[in-house]
Amino acid sequence: MTDTPALIRHGQRAIDLGIVVRDAEAALGFYRDVLGLVDEGSMPMPVGAGGTMHRLRCGDSLIKLVAFDENPEAKAPRGGIPGASGYRYFTIHVVNIDEIAEACRSAGVRVVVEPVEIRPGVRIALINDPDGNTVEFVESA
Repeated sequence: MTDTPALIRHGQRAIDLGIVVRDAEAALGFYRDVLGLVDEGSMPMPVGAGGTMHRLRCGDSLIKLVAFDENPEAKAPRGGIPGASGYRYFTIHVVNIDEIAEACRSAGVRVVVEPVEIRPGVRIALINDPDGNTVEFVESA
């Protein structure tokens, strides 16, 4: 730790996360329809090769699903969290982890790690979105 003040002076108490997706309808089916994130609308992608940004509210955060007019050539490497360096997963804190896992299973979504207690009072589940990105759900007692 250092006594230097933080450079970042927050403008909001959350982050926005951008996820480039290969199939917008499949991604919306997962994040909006299965998980129930609130759809805040779509807009043309302001940078890049043209496309659409779909904005979904997750608590105070915003999940931005970006579908370009032409899919990027490169895909994120497979292998889950330990499969590569860089952004590999993000976490959503919940109070109904079993219900989420069941809804995902019922919708044919891959639950990579079923709800499990990792330390007293803390349970996690890992679920893959349609592009294979890992979403971690954490439930604390």
